[in-house]
Amino acid sequence: MKSNAEPRDPNYEARCRASFDAQRMMKTLGAEITKIAPGQVEIEMPFQAEFTQQHGYLHAAAVTAVLDNACGYASSSLAPPNASVLTVEYKVNLMAPAVGERCIARATVKRSGRTLTVCAADAFMLKDGAEEQVATMTATMMTIYRKEVQHDP
Repeated sequence: MKSNAEPRDPNYEARCRASFDAQRMMKTLGAEITKIAPGQVEIEMPFQAEFTQQHGYLHAAAVTAVLDNACGYASSSLAPPNASVLTVEYKVNLMAPAVGERCIARATVKRSGRTLTVCAADAFMLKDGAEEQVATMTATMMTIYRKEVQHDP
């Protein structure tokens, strides 16, 4: 992963990982941040039968949750230390059935502003060593400034 974005918090990675670790839904999905750089995040989630829909594909809600989080933490990696981000909106295009061993979501900040940040993310399923794109997302994140940001579960 390569990025030209400059983080406003030298401890962005530790802050993002601590926040991610406090998310019970991501723990339930078995998701983890596998790569992080200023303005870019990759999250991986193992394929689990518990999160499939009636045809045996990984449910769109699970794929979307991982994409949304990747966008959120890509945005958060550029936020100042006294801020956090919330999703304002997103659009997802599902492109292929999500089957394979792992779902990989890669997000990049397209524009980071004081209040709004626009991100793009793609989801891939890893199967037999090859990646197939299964979804794409555009998302807008809102930066919330506070004196003390809490990431309590």
